[in-house]
Amino acid sequence: MRAGFIGLGTMGRFMAANLCRDGHQVRVYNRSEGPRAELRDLGATVCETPTGVIEDCDVVFTMLPDGAVVSSILAGENGLFAASAGTGRVFVDSSTIAPGTARELGAEAARYGVSFMDAPVSGGPAGAETGNLVFMVGGSDADLERVRPVFDTMGRKVFHTGPVGNGQSAKVCNNMLAATIMAATSETLSLGERLGLDPDLLSEILANSSGGSTLLQTWNPFPAIVPNAPSSRDYEGGFQMKLMVKDIRLALDEARLSEAPVPMGSAAHALYVFKANTDAAAAIKDYSKVIEIFRAKKADAAA
Repeated sequence: MRAGFIGLGTMGRFMAANLCRDGHQVRVYNRSEGPRAELRDLGATVCETPTGVIEDCDVVFTMLPDGAVVSSILAGENGLFAASAGTGRVFVDSSTIAPGTARELGAEAARYGVSFMDAPVSGGPAGAETGNLVFMVGGSDADLERVRPVFDTMGRKVFHTGPVGNGQSAKVCNNMLAATIMAATSETLSLGERLGLDPDLLSEILANSSGGSTLLQTWNPFPAIVPNAPSSRDYEGGFQMKLMVKDIRLALDEARLSEAPVPMGSAAHALYVFKANTDAAAAIKDYSKVIEIFRAKKADAAA
């Protein structure tokens, strides 16, 4: 397919690269040069503006930091929806934004005669690089089938969650749960360490008991237990804590609107906010660095 891709960050650069390698015709836009050069070497056409991306494209993906940035590029008289008016082009946003924002974009796209789907992902940078992402798609059946070949290139599973906005609803639920599990795992391993247990052994025990989880086994927050986990690389190369703070905030906003009690999600959010606000370096490291709250001794905390 002829695909456009806007946003070549930690995830987007790998997703667009996989499209190139799979033989799709790809046009890309990104503000910084590093990823642009990388995609150029893979055969992508590098555009100087977002508008340049939509030329001769069947589908255009966005992978951007937040809803405000997505809206600024797609919506309004100068946005890509307007520039594509009447073409029937499909726009797919794989960022993590508020479900309400996705629904607003879907309504605006329809006014211009184009299609919009929200398709946030799970799998992290490793999943993006290996083409093993999980897509949570909100949109029509017809649009999903049109875009399925590119989803299949970039991911291993595609879940159709319903109308536009439902993909984001699924994503914020997933990330709130992941954040809560990570905080609880960090708390538990740190307690075991203080009780004199080897964290590696305790992790193995938990993995084979009722306390096991995917995050414990693949994204363990304790350093040097899982070699490929961010914690074993000084918490580099994972999912930035500041982004997790944003995603849990989105989940809490949806909980408030739907009057759903989320005490555990709220507690997890408070922990990540505390760590990010008191440790500027941690804000741009993987969210599993939250374990440092629990491992800190009284003397460390006082310092």
